[in-house]
Amino acid sequence: MLIIRPITTTDYPALMQCAEASGHGFTSLPINEDLLRRRIQHSQASFNANVTSPGQESYLLVAVDSDSGQVVGTTAIEATVGLDVPFYNYHLSTVTHASRQLGVHNTVKVLTLGSQYTGETELCSLFLLPKWRQGVNGRLLSKSRFLLMADHRQRFADVAFAEMRGVSDEQGNSPFWQWLKEHFFLIDFTYADYLTGIGRKGFIADLMPKLPIYVNLLSKEAQAVIGKVHTNTRPALQLLEQEGFCCRGYVDIFDAGPSVECDVRNIETVRHSQRYSVDIGEHNSQQHYLISNGQLAGFRAVAAPIAITAQGQAMMTADVAVALNVKMGDEVRLVAQS
Repeated sequence: MLIIRPITTTDYPALMQCAEASGHGFTSLPINEDLLRRRIQHSQASFNANVTSPGQESYLLVAVDSDSGQVVGTTAIEATVGLDVPFYNYHLSTVTHASRQLGVHNTVKVLTLGSQYTGETELCSLFLLPKWRQGVNGRLLSKSRFLLMADHRQRFADVAFAEMRGVSDEQGNSPFWQWLKEHFFLIDFTYADYLTGIGRKGFIADLMPKLPIYVNLLSKEAQAVIGKVHTNTRPALQLLEQEGFCCRGYVDIFDAGPSVECDVRNIETVRHSQRYSVDIGEHNSQQHYLISNGQLAGFRAVAAPIAITAQGQAMMTADVAVALNVKMGDEVRLVAQS
């Protein structure tokens, strides 16, 4: 059984392992000890803070194998973005050039630099070690964030979004960045991505073209990957799409991967999850649920079979109750696993 819980200081080696295994283009997990340790500290402070509205809190979770105690994955929620340093993206839109005199009508796509998601909640750092990408593990890790958000709505913005990793090869070469590099930056994609991951974003404002970029002026290779995701990212994108997330034309400024968004109140897990009182005992139910204990600093989430009793209680076995750190009569939030 995998248990999702807040990260602790002792989880640093496992977090670094995830960062090293995540590969190029995974901006939110840079291979940098100082930054990763600060992320852990910031997360611990955020989980313990008294919050009435979303600010600069960051909630970092890990997936732990209940048998071995091994940390096998991670994910995070940034309560807001762009309040301290700009959070840039491109918006893909169309413009029309027309001349009635010449009888010419031409519609072209343009990329416009902006900061659309300032103040919104970001879902990020979703990563499972390859061995554990099976069964319901990925679904649990992704949806556990929504169970947390459902119980603590005041901590998060009205809109949640996620930047999906764009197309790049095994060496970290991005076709989209290659065009930008040749004309504006003169630095490699992996280095630019790393600088962004450690918070050194000033070069973006200094060097990024401020005027809209006409897409038909880009290389064919760059045009082909706008709004496309990395092969390893497709399962994560599908999970978010099933939750109601969609792309509204915003893409990453480095690899042109799509950003997807959804009103938090319309996220499927938030809408359909319900709270139940806990009953502990043996049962024969084969209906599996994603379950969280409703706590914050003591947050736990698992996937397990649950029986809804005639009294409207959630009956779980003793090992599930231990994993969730709940006792008889406590409340849990659960959603049926599709």
